Amino acid sequence: MTPPLFVQSVFGILGGQGADTENLLHAKRIADKLFGADYRWSVMASGRHQIPFTTMAALNGAHVRVGLEDSLYAGKGRLAKSNAEQVGLIRQILEALSLEVASPDEARAILKLKGVDHVNF
Repeated sequence: MTPPLFVQSVFGILGGQGADTENLLHAKRIADKLFGADYRWSVMASGRHQIPFTTMAALNGAHVRVGLEDSLYAGKGRLAKSNAEQVGLIRQILEALSLEVASPDEARAILKLKGVDHVNF
């Protein structure tokens, strides 16, 4: 594989890494030790941890992933209407913290996606 590698850390899944600060920072330290500067780090968390945990991850240099496949909520006790609502929420939080949010084209480049014009469906 050609660097930069894409490392996705998953937290808050039953039987997996707990969604807490110590585990997040440990995952970052290990990735730094293994890959140096040759990786891009992304974090996702399930359930009620999704928004607060991905916010903390972004503050520590991670890309973040949110969506209904990981959590049904868009705030405490409030069911999300769509993936777009969750994306809008995390975007609003990150921009309020002066963090840069990738455009759709930048995200496709980061993930090395082909784009709709290069697939056969």
